[in-house]
Amino acid sequence: MKAKPFLKWAGGKTQLLSQFENFYPAELKQHQIEKYVEPFVGSGAVFFEVVQKFSIKTAFISDINQDLILAYRVIQKKPEVLLGLLEKYQNQYNTCPMDNRKDLFLEIRKQFNAQRTKISYRRFSKLEIRRVAQLIFLNKTCFNGLFRLNSKKEFNVPFGNYKKPKIWDADNIQAVSKILQHTDIQCANYQASFDLADENTFIYFDPPYRPLSPTASFTSYTDSPFTDKEQTQLAAFFKKLAEEKPAKLMLSNSDPKNQNPNDPFFDNLYGDYYIHRVRANRMINSNAQKRGPINELLITNYAYEP
Repeated sequence: MKAKPFLKWAGGKTQLLSQFENFYPAELKQHQIEKYVEPFVGSGAVFFEVVQKFSIKTAFISDINQDLILAYRVIQKKPEVLLGLLEKYQNQYNTCPMDNRKDLFLEIRKQFNAQRTKISYRRFSKLEIRRVAQLIFLNKTCFNGLFRLNSKKEFNVPFGNYKKPKIWDADNIQAVSKILQHTDIQCANYQASFDLADENTFIYFDPPYRPLSPTASFTSYTDSPFTDKEQTQLAAFFKKLAEEKPAKLMLSNSDPKNQNPNDPFFDNLYGDYYIHRVRANRMINSNAQKRGPINELLITNYAYEP
């Protein structure tokens, strides 16, 4: 079975994979690149696609979201134990009366938040594995599959009221675990990717997107904001990598020109590189009428070769 993301994630790239492939470096398509690096891994849609489709021998994924990285590590090391817990949550949800499912969700969310300070993100005890099971449960049953933290570092996404969420997906968890056996997983800032870059490396950056409007702001994947200041720092790092390392680089972000055709923010930051546009559907919006096709940016340090 082909491994696919085990979490729903705001800004996930599954819908864009067929477009992205057009912009991958020629060396990757020709099976000359053997190392893949993704510093903002999220749900890992691009990671799973690249490592299974091309000749990748080593992969490095990272994120500063500790719960996300714990989930990857538990699936890498303890998939069967995790699946046992997920099966129990699946049965518990399925047998719970519809009117009581919200209460079940809120109770597990309460447990998830209460145990945060007791978690060791370096161990794989029953406590850590149960936390990952709760994370997957919440992700599959919360509104729109969001991961959002409030100022107290608590998960605060409301109940999604789904009839048949797939909480226990044994085939995919096992397929993901198999892929992760050859993957280095780190809780780290994107700057950790610098020393990994060489002529044999493809690095894909998928940072929290710059909001298209103040009401569309969503950068709370961790308790650390990702503002224009952080976007500018990332662009400086991208430039440093491009100038000092021979790696192939690709970066995604929102396109400000969806809202303001005269907004040059990313044109100024990445003016020395290749800026492409792909079409995406805006999925995270409380107003269904505002979910529609928009442009997203793909920035590369190499020329587009169709």
